[in-house]
This record gives sequence, structure tokens and C-alpha cells, in this order.
Amino acid sequence: MLTKEQLDARIVRYGELRPCKTAFIDAHTPGSDQKENFTIIGGGVSESADQHVHIKETPGFNIGAAGQPPICRNSLHSHRTAEVFFVLKGSWDFYWGRWGTAGRVRLEEGDIINIPTGIFRGFQNVGNDYGMIMAILGGDNAGGGVVWAPQVIKDAAGHGLILGENGKLYDSKKGESLPDGVKAMPILTDEELKAYPEPTNAEVVPNHVARYWDLMALAMGAPAKVIGEDAKLRDKPGFEVDLIRDGSISESAYTTARHEILMILRGHWNVTVDGIETILAPGDTMAVPPNASRAMHPSMTGEASMYRVRNTDDDAGSTWVPNQVNK
Repeated sequence: MLTKEQLDARIVRYGELRPCKTAFIDAHTPGSDQKENFTIIGGGVSESADQHVHIKETPGFNIGAAGQPPICRNSLHSHRTAEVFFVLKGSWDFYWGRWGTAGRVRLEEGDIINIPTGIFRGFQNVGNDYGMIMAILGGDNAGGGVVWAPQVIKDAAGHGLILGENGKLYDSKKGESLPDGVKAMPILTDEELKAYPEPTNAEVVPNHVARYWDLMALAMGAPAKVIGEDAKLRDKPGFEVDLIRDGSISESAYTTARHEILMILRGHWNVTVDGIETILAPGDTMAVPPNASRAMHPSMTGEASMYRVRNTDDDAGSTWVPNQVNK
């Protein structure tokens, strides 16, 4: 049984998130230098020693977030495991390919994208205000880091940031340099770049993007299966995602042997874990441990929704297969 103190330690409130502005190699690059990175559960893929981690214990995947002012972008990179985003605030463009020109899709609040592994991707806040996207990264160690497009590494060097082969950043503006015995992260060769596909919108969007209002309709009487083996976005990335809304589930308590992460989208939710009651608000994240008793329902009338993430026994990510749904 959890104590109230233990339960509180498993909740990360939106208003208590601690940003890092130097998380990645493009932290000084104009156009990307205002972005903020948040590591909520697990170490994520931050390259900076300044990154604060709210909950270190991982449930088989990592939870993070990116906050960016209008026009700010995240540079092209690739992951070896799953990278799933949903929009908490604002309007966002996601794009992919070696130069970010192979495809592009715009997501609004509540929309979710399961970006295929092994593809260069970037994203940009195209709204009028500060925006926030929440991220789910496959694997306990999130696949061992980020692979950057060559131009990103070259641009960063011109602004004083060098990434070592050890995955750590060194900032010449702070008088830092690569330590003895540590080489710079090598830039991908033309031959290596051939392994990174250039899928079109028609290949990516139908199988990897789900719209919030479509999911809300699917969740009228039961949680909408969003990502999973038999979900709307069929994949096996080491976790599964449901959308829960008002009326989706019974208010009765239940248990599961899985880790369960609750990520609030809209409304306020009354959540009770092992008899301890709390209220979660939009942007809050709660890590419910396996086998604990839990119950949840909106605390007031009106629109209410959350994404619920559970670990599975699948590998943490699958490679891109053109013209097929990832399995």
C-alpha cells in the first residue's frame, strides 16, 4: 500500500515542471535556441548535465515534453526506439526526411503521432503562443540517445556546441572542450545516410497519426485503443496507449500488473490510488505502480480526457517498413 507521501512523489504537476534550455546540440543554433526540454519519467535522451529528471524510475519507457515559443523548431534527428508525441498546447508541424522535406503534418491539441523509428524527424511550434508537446520514448534508456542529421552537427559547431562520442555536450562559450580521450560524435557518411528512409505523407500519416476528436468519438463507452497490437495505430513499441474520456470507464477501482502512466489532456480528474485521493489537472503526469488499486473519474462536468500508457512485453521500437503498418 502506498502512503500519501509516496503517491505525491509519483505525480509531476505541470506547474512544477523544470525546463532545460541546453538539452541538445542545437541549443545555440538560431531558430532552435529558445526551446525547453522536460524529463518527466526516466533519463530521456537529453545530452546535458543540466537536465532535471523528475522521476528516475522507468516503467519500460520514458516520458518527457518539449515547450517552445512560436516559430521555434527542434532540429532533424532520429531515434532507435519509438517516439510518440501528443499536443498539449498549441499547433505543431511535424516533418521528416534527410532535409525535413519528405513529408509534413500539422497536429492540434490532443492529436497524437507515433513517429516511425529510423527516420529523421523535426517539429516546430506554428501557433501564436508558447506550445507544449508531451513525449513517450520507448525503452528504459530511450534507445541510447539521438542520431542527428549531419547539417545539425555542423551548424551547432558554428555556435560553440560539440557533442562527444560519449553522448555529452561541450560548450566552448563556457570554456569547455572535448576531454582527453573523447572524440567528437562522428557525422553520418553518405553511405550511412542511405539507410534512413524518405517516406511520403501517404505512407506515414494514415498509420501513424490519430486525431483527438476521432479518438473522443471512439472512447464514448470504453477507452479508445490508440497505440498497440490491435489499436487504431497498430504498433508494438514496448508500450500501449489508450485515450480515456468522461464515461469511458467505470468509477470502480481496478488493478493491473502493468505500470500505468496517466497524462491529463483536458478537465480535472479525481484519481484514487490505494485509497488515497488526489486531483490531476491538464499537463499533470501520474505514475501508478503495478498491482495498486486505482479508480478515476472527472471531478466536474464538461470535457475531460487523458492518455493512459502501459508497458508491454514487446521490444522498445520497430523499424520502418514502407507501405506497411509497423508490427
